[in-house]
Amino acid sequence: MNDFIKVGIAFVTVLLLASCADQNRPNYQYMPNMYEPVGYETYQGFNEEDVTRIALFKGVSEAMLPPDNTIPRGWMPYDFENTMEGKELSRSNTSPLDSLNSEANLAKGKELFDIYCAICHGTKGDGQGTLVKREKILGVPNYADAARDITVGSTYHVIYYGLNSMGSYAVQLNHEERWQVAEYVMKLKQDL
Repeated sequence: MNDFIKVGIAFVTVLLLASCADQNRPNYQYMPNMYEPVGYETYQGFNEEDVTRIALFKGVSEAMLPPDNTIPRGWMPYDFENTMEGKELSRSNTSPLDSLNSEANLAKGKELFDIYCAICHGTKGDGQGTLVKREKILGVPNYADAARDITVGSTYHVIYYGLNSMGSYAVQLNHEERWQVAEYVMKLKQDL
């Protein structure tokens, strides 16, 4: 009987503690730094305590525009516009890659083509990639088509801006990698 009373008291105590808990707010914060921000928030304005900081570093915490006529590090500007005229002008553009390293460039181009392009264009450039075979995408060109008069410059232009349902790969590939893929596409065209 004594054990029954102890179990009953424990049950009532747990029931009372559970009924007092607020489900909308945690009772305890074991790591308050995870819940309450510490330090400055992004783009936060200055307050009265930062008067000396304002005088020393005016405009430091704001997102400023870059200086005029500058380009981001590692980015090369492209001379042709995203128009059909720009694409036609890009046809005469040649690859700036070193021709003595063509085997290494083609090997890297094949690796990148297999990652980014083969899913639609196929590993041989025949337009029979995995997505085409599963009928997820239609109209992917075969590089061997007689009407497909592509050059390394026009291929680079399409990689840079995209064409029709193909999006741009300018963000995924840097300047050199885009030229490597364009050279590899020309090799695939020759092989077909």
